[in-house]
Amino acid sequence: MLGSSEFPRRDRRVDATGRRPRDRRRYADRRPLPPVTEFGTVPIPKRSSTTRPEPRGSAGAAPGTPASMTPGRTALIAGAAALIAAGCTIGPPYVPPGAPATQRYTGGAQPGHTVVGAAGTAQHFVYGEKLNAQWWTLFRSTELDRLLRTTLRRNPTLEAARATLRQARDTLEADEGAFYPQVSGQLGAKRQRFSGAVFGGGLPSRIFNLYTGGLDVSYYPDFFGANRLVYHQQKAHVDYRRFQMQAAYLTLESNVVSLAITAAELREQIRATHTILADERTLLTLTGQRYRLGAVPYLDVINQRSRLAVTRAGLPPLEQQLARTRHRLAILSGEYPSQWKGYAWTLAGLRLPLELPVSLPSALVQQRPDIRAAEAQMRAANAQIGIDTARMYPVVSLTASFGQQGALPRKLFDSAGNVWGLAADLTQPLFQGGLLRAQRRASREAYRAMAADYRKTVLGAFAQVADALRAVENGARTLRAQRQALAAAREALGLARSQYAAGAADYLRVLTAQIAFRNACIRTLQARAGRLRDTTALFAAIGGGWWPQPGGAKASAGGGHGDRSGPIPPASEAAANKRGTP
Repeated sequence: MLGSSEFPRRDRRVDATGRRPRDRRRYADRRPLPPVTEFGTVPIPKRSSTTRPEPRGSAGAAPGTPASMTPGRTALIAGAAALIAAGCTIGPPYVPPGAPATQRYTGGAQPGHTVVGAAGTAQHFVYGEKLNAQWWTLFRSTELDRLLRTTLRRNPTLEAARATLRQARDTLEADEGAFYPQVSGQLGAKRQRFSGAVFGGGLPSRIFNLYTGGLDVSYYPDFFGANRLVYHQQKAHVDYRRFQMQAAYLTLESNVVSLAITAAELREQIRATHTILADERTLLTLTGQRYRLGAVPYLDVINQRSRLAVTRAGLPPLEQQLARTRHRLAILSGEYPSQWKGYAWTLAGLRLPLELPVSLPSALVQQRPDIRAAEAQMRAANAQIGIDTARMYPVVSLTASFGQQGALPRKLFDSAGNVWGLAADLTQPLFQGGLLRAQRRASREAYRAMAADYRKTVLGAFAQVADALRAVENGARTLRAQRQALAAAREALGLARSQYAAGAADYLRVLTAQIAFRNACIRTLQARAGRLRDTTALFAAIGGGWWPQPGGAKASAGGGHGDRSGPIPPASEAAANKRGTP
């Protein structure tokens, strides 16, 4: 019997992990690393030195861990899960552009109102006020409103924009299918003859039938977010098409209103030109009579003929411009020029809004559809960076199949004909000659280009608003000066008529004053039409009236429901614009 002094007992102590401690002298230079608690690793549970050690694989492991799982395996699995979770955020996060770093549109003092005209009225700029969604109704013309409603229903450009938006939405819905398993079914019947020569010629030929049926399932787990990025990119394309459609609405509305004002101006200008032609013919006749009497030289007759020819030569271009304007209105209304009847509106029937809502610079970027479209392109370009980055990561595909086979139709559902299969594939790009990295760099540069285009669009929008504000302000001064000139011409005509009635002047002086008065009327007419067009340009520059109803009638127009005439905002938003002046 051996004593303990001859053979020392083995050390039966165990550490917290269930292992016996190693020789400290032998492994003194291999100190264990402290447990890491950063993202992607799992800390090792600490135990008290007085606690009794637990067997391996029981309480010594983390809670909920299988008995066979060691801390190293736990850390490995946790790290893989963290990698997958991090892969869902591949690509740079999108940061929307901030508000413009300016509080004014124009240099110097920002205009608050226009000058007071001869009629005693002035237009006031109301900054921060919302605009009527149907802003053209502020001109208070029934004929103009009818023309706009007809145009919005029949315009082919709007139909194309609505169809393009629906196409983008359908594509987005199709992209959603990538998040779900793809299931397909198949049935087949086959009859085939095998030759015995295939088996060495020792067997007779055989003919057999085979009936098959089954289901195939395939699924691509979106571990690294590629499908989500494609979906977000297509969603940005949908927003881009929607804002493009809104921009098409706004452009159409402003073009129709401007063309309608131009048509009314041209009709009245042609009418005034015909009156001037009649007066100049009469003046030429009187000048010829005075020449035959020897009262004036023949040069006066030649000069009067020249003025009459110049006036007559200016009439066909006016008529051609009116015809071209009517043809453009017909095309915008979706009709042939020969079939378009037009509307009988006049400048006198268009009222000038007295209070003009102007968006604040910080809100303009959210109200102009072209700026919103440029921002949507930035989001799509940002998603493309993530898509090109995701191509560098593995692609996992899971497939499964289940079916039946039989030589006879009645044998198709026997258990002996049961067939199935499961498969998992992982594809990782290893070497493609720098293609993927170059594509990612290209997508980053494309994003920078879109960001520059966005800034260019914003700068252009601010320039348009600034131009429109100054145009309204200067147009009012021009109209006031023309009305002063018109008043002077009217007074001169009145004096000439009084002198003619008193016998102090001949009729030639009356006709000369009358022609000058008619020309002053035409210039005043042009200034009035220009002021109406400048107001229209200001409404278009601030984005029309889209923002009071972001999900309203104009947005729903993308669904192809015909007219986009939404409800007019409440009186609190548009009452200030209801008042007008002729």
